[in-house]
Amino acid sequence: MILMQPIKMLKIDNYSDEILEEITFELKENQNLTILGSNGAGKSTLAKLLCGITPSENIMIYGKKLHRLKAKERTKLINYIPAKLEIFDEYITLKEYLDLSQLYTLLESENLLKFLDIESLKDKSCKTLSSGEQQLTMLATAVLHNAKITIFDEPTANLDPKKSRDIFSLLKSGLFQNKIIITHDLTLAYRLGYDILYIEGGKVDFYDTSKKFFHTSNLDHYFGSSVKKIDNFIMVNL
Repeated sequence: MILMQPIKMLKIDNYSDEILEEITFELKENQNLTILGSNGAGKSTLAKLLCGITPSENIMIYGKKLHRLKAKERTKLINYIPAKLEIFDEYITLKEYLDLSQLYTLLESENLLKFLDIESLKDKSCKTLSSGEQQLTMLATAVLHNAKITIFDEPTANLDPKKSRDIFSLLKSGLFQNKIIITHDLTLAYRLGYDILYIEGGKVDFYDTSKKFFHTSNLDHYFGSSVKKIDNFIMVNL
C-alpha cells in the first residue's frame, strides 16, 4: 500500500535579511497557522515575504517558486490582509471597494454585506469607516478574493469585544480555505487552536501545536508571570 505524502502548501527555506535570520518551515495542505512574537520580532516582515510582496527565491508555494509566478496565478494562491485599511480614493464606497475585491468566489458582495451585518454601510465612503468597520471590510475582501491561503495581519487589533468575537467567528467559519494569522492576542491564538510559530529576535523559536505552546511551562518560558491561563482564556496578569 502506497501512502500519499501531504502536499507542501507553502515552504520557506533558510531565509535571512536585516530582520529575519535563517527562517525555515513549511505548511502542508489544510494546515492553518498562527504566528506570534513580540513587537519588532519580524512577524509582518515574514508575512510580506510569504505572500510575495517582498520577492525571494526562498519561497515555494504548491511546488513552485513564488517569485516566478505571474500576478494572476499568485493571487489565486495567496492573499495578504494588512493590519490597516489603506484607501487612496477618498470617494470610493464600501460596496464599490468590495466589488473591486471580487476575484475567485461566486459569492456576491451584496450577500456578504448582509452576512456581516454591514449592509447599512454599503454607500459610506471607506475613508470614514471606523476601525472595527475597516477590519470587517478587510475580512470581506478576503472572502471575495478567495485565495487558497490568506494571511491576516492583526485581524482583531483595536477592536471592541463584540467586533473581536465577530471576527473570531469568521476566522473559524468555512469561508476561508487556509489561514495564517499574525496576532498579539494570545486568547485569539489559543481559541483558534491552529499550529503556532513563535518568532523571537528574527528567528523561529517554536513551531509546533497550539496545545504544546499553551502548556503552562511554555507560557512561563516566553512570558514569565505576565500572563496566566484561566479556563479558555489567556489573561494579562496585571
